Amino acid sequence: MNNMAVKLLIKSAIRLKEDVEKFADKMILERSVEAIYNPLSYAWNPHKAFIELGGGGGAKTLLLGMNPGPHGMGQMGIPFAATSIVRDLLEIKDLEVYQPKNIHPKRLIGGLNWHKEEISGTRLWNLLSNFYGNKDEIFANVYVLNHCPLMFFNGPNATNITPDKISGSTVKKLIERCDQHLREVIEIMDIEEVVGIGKYSERRAKIALEGLGINIKSCWHPSPASPLANKNKGVDWRKNIISVLPSPK
Repeated sequence: MNNMAVKLLIKSAIRLKEDVEKFADKMILERSVEAIYNPLSYAWNPHKAFIELGGGGGAKTLLLGMNPGPHGMGQMGIPFAATSIVRDLLEIKDLEVYQPKNIHPKRLIGGLNWHKEEISGTRLWNLLSNFYGNKDEIFANVYVLNHCPLMFFNGPNATNITPDKISGSTVKKLIERCDQHLREVIEIMDIEEVVGIGKYSERRAKIALEGLGINIKSCWHPSPASPLANKNKGVDWRKNIISVLPSPK
């Protein structure tokens, strides 16, 4: 375990947490979106535990998502989280999760015991477990990060909005700050390869890491809303992501 890498990743995440909070406040004032959650703040305890678990494992490949899902990282602060995955595979338990500062009645936070599984998370982590083995074997090969840590909601039902669907100068600055954090993670972990989970993440990686000599690939997103992920009962998606994963160490 590379303890120095873990310490530096935690410091980097703390800086990101504080900076994106300022952008979120400004976006609310500008009415770019109606509600914004920052799980790095209210779900910091499990997020820190995730960094401590996997950040020093020796992985040289980074799997990059877009931003939190409302039933996954939005609940637990862990990229592509799902309740059973966090409890049984990652074995992160009994950590307090607080509440967003401006809670929307349609987007409640239940933390590590959230009642609904994030399907994208169960698909991704179960595949990694089947391909590599236990959590230590996974993190010896890959690490998982979301490009932007914020969730965005609009409308009376708090419809989930992805960052690419938001306009304005403040969201542009937010995304550039997330690019900076991605570069910090790459440097701290000495990452050699990034796999964008979906085309947006691949595009952000290419912009943020231009000229750094990082090999950038992409795979299909595991979202149940994606026809590619559901095709052939998920067999094609599994083949697609396995084709870009590093061979087990």
